[in-house]
Amino acid sequence: MLIAGLILAVLLTSTLSGVFGMVGGMILLGFLLFLLPVEAAIAAQGVIQLVANSSRAYFSREWIDWRIIRYAVLGIGAALLLLTLVEYTPNIAVVSICVGLLPVFCYIPTRWIMLDASRPPQAVLCGFLGGLLNLGVGVAGPIVDIFFARTPMDRRKIIGTKASLVLISHLAKIALYSAALSGLENRELIAISVALPFSVMGSLIGHAILSRFTNEGFRRGTVILITVVGLFYLGQGFLLLTRS
Repeated sequence: MLIAGLILAVLLTSTLSGVFGMVGGMILLGFLLFLLPVEAAIAAQGVIQLVANSSRAYFSREWIDWRIIRYAVLGIGAALLLLTLVEYTPNIAVVSICVGLLPVFCYIPTRWIMLDASRPPQAVLCGFLGGLLNLGVGVAGPIVDIFFARTPMDRRKIIGTKASLVLISHLAKIALYSAALSGLENRELIAISVALPFSVMGSLIGHAILSRFTNEGFRRGTVILITVVGLFYLGQGFLLLTRS
């Protein structure tokens, strides 16, 4: 049951991420939080998403903007160093509320925030803020997205560049929570290992679907999905707070 459920979750969420560049990671994290302690869930999600984003980056490799990646990596490194120094430990209620609030950034008019990942200083900031959230609560899609909203980049270039950026962030996340990952039981490690190929399959399916979307449909679908998932997380977070 564990393996079957995880395979289905990984296939579905990887497909969604292949189409919209995010959302899938949020849903997968929620599934894993029901199965594992919060640190282990974030780490396991990092492993699965690492494989998914690697395949997604490979499928879109001709569209990746490596200049943005080079600068963003500096920000991710700074975020990892900061959380390591403060000995950060995630809490499931706080994680849920933070993830639930992320969709708010999708509704901020682009004219209010002059952010553009194609500018080197802002690419570093994108890496830092995205890395801080990805490492701290497991996902960072909407934060990263607002740095690409004002760029004239094609949707395929956005998907490829973001996949590469998040891939690096997941590597940092696995390093940060390596102790929690190594503490998983054998059956949990086996389930994660068996599910990994399905993340690649989902990326293939999502990549095929993405080519059928218009840029406008891509952006509208992203906002709708991430809002629904965010409301679920908010409800879960506040429920956990009332019980504690």
